[in-house]
Amino acid sequence: MTDLLRIEDLHVSFHTDAGPAHAVSGVSLSVAPGEVLALVGESGSGKTVTAKSVLGLLPATASTRGRVLLGGGDAEPVQDVLTASPAQLRALRGTRAAMVFQEPSTALNPVFTIGWQLAEGLRAHGHTTRAERRELAVDMLGKVGIPDPATRVDHYPHQLSGGQKQRAVIAMALALGTGLLVADEPTTALDVTVQAEILELLHRCRTDFGTAVLLITHNMGVVADLADRVAVMRQGRIVEQAGVRGLFAAPAHPYTRELLSAVPDFGSGAAGGEDTGPAVEPTRPAGEPVVRAAGLVVDYPGRTGSRAFRAVDGVSFEIRPGEVLGLVGESGSGKTTIGRAVAGLTGVTAGELDVLGEPLAGRGRLRRARRSTAGSRAGEIGFVFQDPATSFNPLLTIADCVGEPLTVHRRELGARVIREQVESLLESVQLPRGHAARYPHELSGGERQRASLARALALSPRLVIADEPTSALDVSVQAKVLELFARLQRELGFAALFISHDLAVVEQVADRVAVLHRGRIVESGSTAQVLGAPQADYTRRLIASLPVPDPVRQARRQDRPEPIEQGATGP
Repeated sequence: MTDLLRIEDLHVSFHTDAGPAHAVSGVSLSVAPGEVLALVGESGSGKTVTAKSVLGLLPATASTRGRVLLGGGDAEPVQDVLTASPAQLRALRGTRAAMVFQEPSTALNPVFTIGWQLAEGLRAHGHTTRAERRELAVDMLGKVGIPDPATRVDHYPHQLSGGQKQRAVIAMALALGTGLLVADEPTTALDVTVQAEILELLHRCRTDFGTAVLLITHNMGVVADLADRVAVMRQGRIVEQAGVRGLFAAPAHPYTRELLSAVPDFGSGAAGGEDTGPAVEPTRPAGEPVVRAAGLVVDYPGRTGSRAFRAVDGVSFEIRPGEVLGLVGESGSGKTTIGRAVAGLTGVTAGELDVLGEPLAGRGRLRRARRSTAGSRAGEIGFVFQDPATSFNPLLTIADCVGEPLTVHRRELGARVIREQVESLLESVQLPRGHAARYPHELSGGERQRASLARALALSPRLVIADEPTSALDVSVQAKVLELFARLQRELGFAALFISHDLAVVEQVADRVAVLHRGRIVESGSTAQVLGAPQADYTRRLIASLPVPDPVRQARRQDRPEPIEQGATGP
């Protein structure tokens, strides 16, 4: 056997009170030494269940059938993971295969240092003395690009950034010389610049360490950047396998075509197309700005005896009626703070902030701005949160959640009228009528985000603030939510502050873009100007870090050899 991993006719089901729930049905795939195989599909397709079966990490409620074969070669006998004993599983984890989990913060123990946790696998496998383990830990942290590894080895997880924590998890996976790295959504929670660094590290895992990678992801840009072959999963089955270039150029299965068509392709539109000539500043909408910020400063107070932290430092921008301003930047750049300040949820330290024609200072003004009664300026700010699962009351039905703003601010309408308006709102965001009686946990992520948008529009706002509304969604669901947002914005004419770190998404929905870096706006203008012909070095770095869903273009952008076409195989 030449493959490091061979999965043959894998079936996985879970015991539930309602009977067995089938998660994986007849999956077969293989990974060769030094190869990167991307396993793609939407949430619930069975990707992570398949990945966990490779290391025997499925829960006790799981029933399996088929074979998961690890190893190969003269000195390394093949081991079937599904029939391995606990002792055999402990021996192969970390040596033959290791896993990089999606969220490093939950994979790392917060009460132990990074060095201790990295050495834990070495201790479990009886490797080296304490001093040698520390030396190897420092060496591995240096190899994965963590600065000053001799100092960082004694740091705790909370003292590292998100990208550094992911690097530390990869170092732990590589410490025992594993031949196969199973990476489950390793870049989902990361900004584009940090994502680019982790992708480069995964490239180096193959070139410098000779490690094969089974990559679990729904980000087709990451697939185009890293993979040699692609296996597409849907409802627990492999529907297509092909070389990466062949799959992107000529997908055979309708689901694969649907998945690729839903991916926002940065640079394919007017904002970033090639050879489109100099961008021309479009005519902006007339009328007084809905939002005007001048020299806006927001400080967060420090602990006793420490200085305040300046999250927003002298920011100025305007949003005209009916205009969508995209606010982009990395985590910690101040995007969400600005959105909360505009909504009146965060106090302003200095500068000017006028929202809907009056200074916004204090929660009383916010309450009047949100109200929609005859004596006030009707109503006027809607907020779409990043994670609707945590912004909805789990004890209320979707109808009650969406109707809550009407119940609070338009009580005089009466229960019947409010119910009719809720039904109209749910219809406008294309949610079936039957979903009104469901609770938030009974809806999918995309359905919850549609309901969140309906709630934001309940009071017919003139301004909608959308904070990363699609970051947690699959590409096909994201495409539907973005299409819905754009359609409602055109029909209802509300202005919007659209906050995101995904430039491809912003290019699709925004009229203008402001790029934020460390609390300051480094560049702003029309979407075509900023994203098509960026002037600031930081903007150019953001754009260069964004993987595009085309393996040939991505290889050219990264100055790498184009991926070698692999032979396609059937489902």
